[in-house]
Amino acid sequence: MAGRGKSAARDPLLDVYLERRETLVRFLAARAGSRAAGEDLAQELYIRIAGRDPAAGADNPLALLYRMALNLALDRARGERRAAAREAAWRETAHTRIGAVDVADEPPADEAVASRQRLRRMIEAVAELPPQAQRAFRLHKLEGLSHAETARAMGLSVKSVEKHVSAALKSLTAKLGA
Repeated sequence: MAGRGKSAARDPLLDVYLERRETLVRFLAARAGSRAAGEDLAQELYIRIAGRDPAAGADNPLALLYRMALNLALDRARGERRAAAREAAWRETAHTRIGAVDVADEPPADEAVASRQRLRRMIEAVAELPPQAQRAFRLHKLEGLSHAETARAMGLSVKSVEKHVSAALKSLTAKLGA
């Protein structure tokens, strides 16, 4: 850049970061537990430094750099502890433990069989619908399209789609008793 010369403002903090990057990575890796985590934190640190106003001076750039690095490492550690606590809480509520083994909470066999039978009856009932009602029902209720989107897909008016979906729901309710 031709306009940038010796008068251009330099960021002493960025200069110190670039000089000490490898040492910072080792410092962060020791706190984060791995070289890869140290590299990630060093990159986050660079982004924070590069994004700050270079005119914001620092009395001791090296001390500020290490304080920022330590704060990033502490923030990451806190986040990992919170994630582990959430995972443990979820596991406690969503799983059953027998001894030291997690046992997946599955529905009882009779409920699973009854659900499969209801699903089979529903599939059969949908298959018995008139073709337009069947297609409108599938697009709107099963694929999640709006009435307008279903109308465009079927080449019908929105009112026609509403009538087909309504007829399908009435028919299914009558056949399935729900």
